[in-house]
Amino acid sequence: MANLPSSAPSAPERDAISDTNAAGAPSTTGETGAPGAPGETDALDVSIVIPVYNEEANVAPLCERLAALLARGGFGSTEVIVVDDGSTDGTLEALRTQAARLPFLKVLAFRRNYGQTPALSAGFDAARGRVIIPMDGDLQNDPDDIPLLIARLDEGFDVVSGWRKNRQDDMLKRKIPSMIANKLISWVTGVHLNDYGCTLKAYRAEVLKGVRLYGEMHRFIPVYAHWEGARITEMPVRHHPRTAGTSKYGIIRTFKVILDLMTVKFLGDFAQKPIYLFGAFGLVSALGATVMGLKTLYERMVLDIPGVMLIQPTLLTMLLILSTVLFLSVGILAEILLRIFHENRNQKTYRVREVIQGAAGTTPAAARNAGQGPPAAAPDSPADA
Repeated sequence: MANLPSSAPSAPERDAISDTNAAGAPSTTGETGAPGAPGETDALDVSIVIPVYNEEANVAPLCERLAALLARGGFGSTEVIVVDDGSTDGTLEALRTQAARLPFLKVLAFRRNYGQTPALSAGFDAARGRVIIPMDGDLQNDPDDIPLLIARLDEGFDVVSGWRKNRQDDMLKRKIPSMIANKLISWVTGVHLNDYGCTLKAYRAEVLKGVRLYGEMHRFIPVYAHWEGARITEMPVRHHPRTAGTSKYGIIRTFKVILDLMTVKFLGDFAQKPIYLFGAFGLVSALGATVMGLKTLYERMVLDIPGVMLIQPTLLTMLLILSTVLFLSVGILAEILLRIFHENRNQKTYRVREVIQGAAGTTPAAARNAGQGPPAAAPDSPADA
């Protein structure tokens, strides 16, 4: 596997209360969820992160497929992190059974059901791989696509997004809403992908470093990566019909995605300069207040319209003035909070992809002799020579 940049791991999700170590023995992580087994900080090549919820029937075949894949090798040291999102069936016990025999398997168990996004976030926090690959646990994603994603990543990309080109789902309930959502997200964000909803993706670990996910925002990670200057591509992956368990998705998720998209659009365009948004609204309100105020004064002073007839435009003018003050105040407060946020975290407002340093120890004279620099200036006088 290519020599990928490393990324320092962080503690898993706070509410992940237990994990299973490589030998299969359960270990309590406590409220912080920080694993305590030796070697937890050792970097690996690949981390596969799988959120599951009530997938008891799929656990064993999924682990068999992953074990067969890792036995073939070819992409370095690998761990599999399965996050049990508060399952109410026998999923966790099935995972304990598998972890007792599979040294690569690690399980994080949530106190309750939080949702797919927190589950993925916990897996990302616990991951030690230089490459992180999330996938679904229902066997609709094919583990055999993982080496292909990694190979594409090694071509120089930071994110490889899976595209379920031949998707095996219900047309009306799943495929049509998904197509509409993908078109809408691509249009709004400017990051054009055919399948934002496909969990199977490959990320370089540094792309996910510092990313905090809320709501249903795991599907927008490629957008976040694009903002940080990541190189993104997409490739078709296999998709299989669900053979066990039931789908956890419904049409209501489409509306959640639309609301999250509004947040993403705001963060993408105005996260660094919120005054531009609120200030624009304030200026529009100020312009409206000016026009209405001048109109009201003209009607009262020139046309001699009785004041009782001008109560409504006067109130509208006052409302617009108040709106102007409020918008500008919110914008200024947002700017102050943004600066506090960056300074407290010592976070830069930019990202550097790489630094290219000139050859060490090279003097200007040596560079000229090697033909690498401009010729020396001619002396002005014999004394200068």
